[in-house]
Amino acid sequence: MKIYIITIFPDYFECFKNYGVVNKAIKNGLVEINTINLRDFTTDKHKTVDDVVYGGGPGMLLKPEPIFKAFDYIKNISKNPYTIITEPWGKTFNQEIARKLAEKEEIVIICGRYEGVDERVKTLVDEEISIGDYILSGGEPAALVIMDSVIRLLPGVLSDDESKEVDSFSDGLLGYPNYTRPAEFRGMKVPEVLLSGNHKLIEKWRRFQKLKRTYKNRPDLLEKAKLSVEDKQLLKYIIEGKEFEDLIKEGKIA
Repeated sequence: MKIYIITIFPDYFECFKNYGVVNKAIKNGLVEINTINLRDFTTDKHKTVDDVVYGGGPGMLLKPEPIFKAFDYIKNISKNPYTIITEPWGKTFNQEIARKLAEKEEIVIICGRYEGVDERVKTLVDEEISIGDYILSGGEPAALVIMDSVIRLLPGVLSDDESKEVDSFSDGLLGYPNYTRPAEFRGMKVPEVLLSGNHKLIEKWRRFQKLKRTYKNRPDLLEKAKLSVEDKQLLKYIIEGKEFEDLIKEGKIA
């Protein structure tokens, strides 16, 4: 995958490219991240990228000319990139969008700044994306979030593909709790089922915990999640206040 980021702060992304799975993906040739400095496409000596808003109002807008020129430059060296812009009023980013973007060969991310961009820039864009209902100082942090989520979905990026399948939101639910050594720490014990060696029971415990966490923290996700008959029964127990250990004792789970 090739990613092109149109930004006035290209250095903002250097740390991101140098660490973790993103860095490994770059070194292994699985992704290429290109920062396009918007100021390189200005025509005045001050490299002006913004201007006042027609009709009055606070703040400044990113001018259309540099963005269009930067986009033309990308089009000349790429195929047919899918173009998004980070906007607070765009479609809220989620795992489904991340999966869709991970299927693209080339992506352009236009990072807004100040009060946003000239509306005519939207004619270049396939999709407007927001990472949440809050305001950032610019689109760069949002671009980082989007890229990190998308890159880890690319084939070969993660050492264990299964880790993508058990992540939160991979099946529409939140993730289950995880523990490591020691088995007891400051009086807090790892659930016995995880020490039992009974893998079938462990899988049921994990499913129960995913449903429980989602019901408690994000019940809205349950409306869209594809739940099996067994899931619905577990959810019924959860709503009744049952714990997994209770269900084992009552013989409802084995």
